[in-house]
Amino acid sequence: MSRQATHVETLFLHERQGDYLVVAQRDGERLFRATLDLKETAAGPRPARFRIKGDHDEEPRAPEEFVEIARRAERIRISQQTSARGRAELEEMLDGYQLDAKAVRTCRLCSNQWRYSPITTDTAVKSGSEYICRECAVRELERELSFSGGFSGAAEARLEELLFEVGDLDRIVDLLQGELDPDLTKFDEISATTEDIEDVPVTDLDLHPDLQNILEGRFDTLLPVQSLAVENGLLGGEDQLVVSATATGKTLVGELAGVDRLLKGKGKMLFLVPLVALANQKEEDFEADYGHLADVTIRVGASRIREDGIAFEPDADIIVGTYEGIDHALRTGRDLGNIGTVVIDEVHMLQDPERGHRLDGLISRLKHYTETRARGAGDTQWIYLSATVGNVGKLGEVLEATPIEFEERPVPIERHVTFADNQEKPRIENKLVRREFDHTSSMGYHGQTIIFTNSRRRCHEISRRLDYASAPYHAGLDYGKRKQVEREFADQDLAAVVTTAALAAGVDFPASQVIFDSLAMGIEWLSVQEFEQMLGRAGRPDYHDRGRVYLLVEPDAVYHGSMERTEDEVAFTLLKGEMEDVVAHYDADAAIAETLANVTVGGSAAKRLNDRMLGEIPTKQALSKLIEYGFIDGLEPTPLGRAVTTHFLQPDAAFTILDHVRKGTDPYDIVADLELLDEET
Repeated sequence: MSRQATHVETLFLHERQGDYLVVAQRDGERLFRATLDLKETAAGPRPARFRIKGDHDEEPRAPEEFVEIARRAERIRISQQTSARGRAELEEMLDGYQLDAKAVRTCRLCSNQWRYSPITTDTAVKSGSEYICRECAVRELERELSFSGGFSGAAEARLEELLFEVGDLDRIVDLLQGELDPDLTKFDEISATTEDIEDVPVTDLDLHPDLQNILEGRFDTLLPVQSLAVENGLLGGEDQLVVSATATGKTLVGELAGVDRLLKGKGKMLFLVPLVALANQKEEDFEADYGHLADVTIRVGASRIREDGIAFEPDADIIVGTYEGIDHALRTGRDLGNIGTVVIDEVHMLQDPERGHRLDGLISRLKHYTETRARGAGDTQWIYLSATVGNVGKLGEVLEATPIEFEERPVPIERHVTFADNQEKPRIENKLVRREFDHTSSMGYHGQTIIFTNSRRRCHEISRRLDYASAPYHAGLDYGKRKQVEREFADQDLAAVVTTAALAAGVDFPASQVIFDSLAMGIEWLSVQEFEQMLGRAGRPDYHDRGRVYLLVEPDAVYHGSMERTEDEVAFTLLKGEMEDVVAHYDADAAIAETLANVTVGGSAAKRLNDRMLGEIPTKQALSKLIEYGFIDGLEPTPLGRAVTTHFLQPDAAFTILDHVRKGTDPYDIVADLELLDEET
């Protein structure tokens, strides 16, 4: 078909220096492109030269051919970017042939690339002083992203979504430079929610009078999650799995059961937590609240002496302990006395790859202890607490506990995402900390920030670069320094704390803002559960009107060679992810280690202890390996096996130590070899 006979839907004209661009389209596809020169005649402007553009050359055509194509076109459009003089010249030329044209807003970048791309108020994207089409805006954004490092598909899709939402390319580019435009950084808002649960008046509780008096002096009614637990048999000895958001009052559920049973002569309370910092805080709280009614002590790690020099008292009425601290007491045959209530805080730690199997084993061993050495089967009440469990019903079934799931969130939480490299992040964090602390809530409290990062060194680096008072907080600090930081934060003398995982498990700092400097803890990316646990620290109902969470994401970043995904990929997985089910992870060494501990504590009952655990353990194979390793003799631990289990050693580490001891290796060299072994595994 000849050019003249070609059917054209739209003929588009756009001014260029010295001539005009011509684009012919049909069904959205370009038919051809050309250039047009006009000349002045007695009848007015007329076509002088008309050239069809090929890929590598131009084909001259008769000027009359342009006129014929224009007459056949359904519509003629002139770009609004054409100058007033140029537009007048084109309109006069077309009018000479009795042809009408309409001026339209088009994308200049498209026109320069010989494309006709009309834009409207709804589709135009501002770029500098002009407007361009969405397709060109996306290409410009991709060019900026290439300068900023690689971006995952999810991160790029998010930025494109924002680009179309605000219609301003410059604002998106500013976001890539670490600007904190809240309209752009805000990913979503988790609304405050309430459940229709009738609060139970404290005066209606059947508590020991001393506990009743304490509670009546503090508040009139229980919080909803506490009321729900009471209505489902908490004070009747019912085992419960209580799952609700941070700051909804879960801890008091355990206290109600444990202290009441203690005062009524039904045995002491054991309150277990995953971290030393959390154990210290809980022990102080219990001492302050109940110290005049009961003896309170703490057991962490293998030490009998606390960090502040106070000895562990196994005969105390209330024992606060870390998982490993109480497990060590069991493995070494300590008499913990009559246990009436066991509260396991942060029970979702069952799925922790490193420690989950130990908690699983501890629960089994502690149940064995309470059933055979303390009272009688069924006399101990078990309360499990968590803010983040995906499979509440299934976990409650395995733990033989009534699920109490309460989904209320006391204050709304805004979740923000911005992009920055590792060097730029402290500048942004400083700005966020200042802005938050300068804001005062309706309850009269300054906003305070927890910054989570992935190393102790980074904690100190960030803290040094903050203008307002702040402090690093991690397990490497001594007891006195950690307590000082906790006290100063509580007194609002600090605008921020910068921490590793130490605070994620629930140390009670009333922060209004949480910043993720990194989405990794150590060399592992956060799970959705860990992420939710940490962001849940933002916003307290008695202090703040809302919580804020900021993810500072470095495009294409990894923190260890073993990481398969990048930080920007992980960010949107966490924000959109479903809570993982709580399951215990076992490899062969973990199965052997827990079986050895169960033999040490339970002897001939080891198989029953294995069978009641959340994780599945091949008991016969594990026992066979323990015999092969010389760790057990029959169903009794050998001296070597007892040493291995009381120090929580894996078989490889035990054999490494044993080999070096036999060779007379210097202890420091043994420690160095163990560190290398950890890196290899």
